[in-house]
Amino acid sequence: MRTEIREAAVVTVAVALGGVLLGLLWWWLAPQVPLVADVSGNSWIVYLKDTEGEQAIGVDGTFTLLALAFGVVSAVAVFLARRRGGVPLVIGLCVGALLGSLLAWRLGVWLGPEHDVIAHAKAVGKGVTFPAPLKLGAKGALLAWPLAALVVHLGVTALFGPRDPEPEPYGHTPHPGPDPEPHDGRTR
Repeated sequence: MRTEIREAAVVTVAVALGGVLLGLLWWWLAPQVPLVADVSGNSWIVYLKDTEGEQAIGVDGTFTLLALAFGVVSAVAVFLARRRGGVPLVIGLCVGALLGSLLAWRLGVWLGPEHDVIAHAKAVGKGVTFPAPLKLGAKGALLAWPLAALVVHLGVTALFGPRDPEPEPYGHTPHPGPDPEPHDGRTR
């Protein structure tokens, strides 16, 4: 049990560190949401440049699709590293994937455009288009990686994992010697 817990801890850390790569890919591949600023009196007002644009949904979709791919890859990698599986290993995979998603989300937000929208609007000026901060609107996307990892790990374990030996039928005891010849009731 101690070995399984140690292996689960290694899996948790390794999978969670994959969140750095997910965060970098999300920051790089996510569409930018264009904003534009206007001045009304002394106050700055920031608008979406394209009110019917789908960039904000694209940001969430990019994160979700990348997280699903990371779930598939991490589950297959963990299965190939340790085919026997085990409850601690699966828990480590799930916790690592959740931590990796959180790390990716925070890293992408941190690397993304300026967080203070009004200060950014003042810096670029009135009527100039600038990108909105990178944010994840659908927080449920954080569960895409752990859920994909669990489903794929379950699938590959069911298809390619080692099989348990078949149990002996109830009440059946093996004979120590050769089986006796069948007797049909007639004498010889």
